[in-house]
Amino acid sequence: MNKLQLFFLLRKNAKLNAKRNVMFEANQYGKLIGYIVLAIFAIEFIALGTFFGWLAAKEATPEMIFYFIPFMLILDFGSRFATQQTPMMLVKPYLLTPISKYSAIECFLVQQLLDSGNLVWMTLFLPYTFIVWCGGITGWTAIGMLCLLHLMVLVNSQWYLLVRTLINQSIFWWALPAIVYGSLVLPFFVLSDKQLDKVIDAIFDMLGNYAFSWWSFLFFAVFFIALFAVNRYMQMHLVYDEISKQERTKLKHVSEFSSLNRFGQIGEYLKLEIKSTIRNKAIRTRFIQGVCFITFFSLMIAFAGMYRSSFERNFFCLYAFVFFGATNLVKVMCPEGNYIDMLMTQKENILTLLRAKYYYYCAILLLPVLIQLPPVFMGQFSILMILAYLFTATGPVYFMLFQLAVYNKQTLPLNDKITGKNQMENKWQAIVSMTAMFAPVILVLILQVFFSSETAYLVLIVIGLSFTLTESYWMRNIYRRMMMRRYDNLEGFHSTR
Repeated sequence: MNKLQLFFLLRKNAKLNAKRNVMFEANQYGKLIGYIVLAIFAIEFIALGTFFGWLAAKEATPEMIFYFIPFMLILDFGSRFATQQTPMMLVKPYLLTPISKYSAIECFLVQQLLDSGNLVWMTLFLPYTFIVWCGGITGWTAIGMLCLLHLMVLVNSQWYLLVRTLINQSIFWWALPAIVYGSLVLPFFVLSDKQLDKVIDAIFDMLGNYAFSWWSFLFFAVFFIALFAVNRYMQMHLVYDEISKQERTKLKHVSEFSSLNRFGQIGEYLKLEIKSTIRNKAIRTRFIQGVCFITFFSLMIAFAGMYRSSFERNFFCLYAFVFFGATNLVKVMCPEGNYIDMLMTQKENILTLLRAKYYYYCAILLLPVLIQLPPVFMGQFSILMILAYLFTATGPVYFMLFQLAVYNKQTLPLNDKITGKNQMENKWQAIVSMTAMFAPVILVLILQVFFSSETAYLVLIVIGLSFTLTESYWMRNIYRRMMMRRYDNLEGFHSTR
């Protein structure tokens, strides 16, 4: 079997595996929402490509798009963290087969390169090249421009794959993209205006002379081959480590958190949540990333003068409080799917667990409160605004997120990162996540049209407190509905372990 035949076979097997998954039908809702978002971006990109193409044709500078390509690639790199699972491969079933393991890895990497997500930027590139072609460049030049632009996107996808894989192994690898992209913005802070103008002029001259040339083709082709080879080696090495469960652990003192004993069974489940965050790689990584993101945005708002509009300030303030719940509670009860049978042995055991989770994630919100203090001291946020979004998170947002405990029925492996999947398992996860992120901000903006900002935040506080103080009632309602669906959920948890 040659590599082309192997590629089509593995592609076919991946599709069959997805269709046979018990959550296949539910995943279609998440895909539908993703397609709608992509369609909106495609329309905006077509408009931008048309505008830039018309401007380039008018100024007789067809290479104008290469002046903006660095910013596009940075945006593409960042957006992949929210849209692209890394790596999109399931090599586990093939490690015991007689096929070449490196060939399987190569096929999966090529499959990622052919993913439709890499073609999104074509909605901007195609209108641009068509207009500049009508403006006077030859057809072969337009085709070459398209090929070079797409090659840059493919190089960016390999760079993202390398960075994301390293970050999954250690949070300290965030230093790599920080150094690379930080070096691009550092001149804006350390150089004078005169020096900065000279640097920008030199960069624009270099881009105008070499960005669209054979030298650029050669550079990106070599860079692409090098990144592909590194990813090929790294993916094989890390997949073997994960499948063989080679854990590098050290014996160390384990805290008993004895201060929580006074809370009885809820205290025991609180210990479980704390230890899960500390010990489990997947949860710990998401927690650290959240702290880093929230701290970054907080400092940017406080000291860099960024995000001055009302929507941006409200969104990022809410984001700080919603992040931990939206990344972990959207999969509520999925980690417990590994031992759900034992939780079913005692009456209201799961109700106590849910309440412990609620108290734990409410306590975590004290961290965003502290991180958001710099914008408060700098006058960007108000105390009333902080309290409004704090109680919005503990109230309506957590109320919506905990409803997912009724519908979630796919067991979540805590430490599988290379071969594991992290898709939305039902339509409600996508709907609730989007609602939690945007509905409170939209409500505030609507209220601010008719009332003052203080009144809008007071309304949010009242709504948030009403949900927070009635937690025992709606949590018991969630528990009753879970028990009505327990056999269906148990079947899902068992089949996805």
